[in-house]
Amino acid sequence: MTKFSSLLAALALAGCYSMPHAQVSAQGGVLVGPNGMTLYTFDRDVASSGKSACNGPCATNWPPLTAAAAPGGDGYSLVRRDDGTQQVAYKGKPLYYWSKDAKPGDKTGDGVNNVWHAAMP
Repeated sequence: MTKFSSLLAALALAGCYSMPHAQVSAQGGVLVGPNGMTLYTFDRDVASSGKSACNGPCATNWPPLTAAAAPGGDGYSLVRRDDGTQQVAYKGKPLYYWSKDAKPGDKTGDGVNNVWHAAMP
């Protein structure tokens, strides 16, 4: 991957992972964020606890999908993160991007450490 394409991927993630009202959709059997990038869930997050277990360095590798309002549709909500931001959750599980996915359609985070999974609709 060239430096330019890496920069574009980083800008796509940075520009869209925090939005006033996040749009989440299903593509290719997984949930994707407004930038078309795959979203993931973390086994250490307790569904419906209202919290994220991935903070600090974890959130550098797994940027949360943050928003001021939850997406429309059944199953979506917000959880408050340790830093005070609100993160989009689906069926009570916070949603994250994987920093190593380079383009829409990538699912390279699925199965990482047997605790990260592509979010399924």
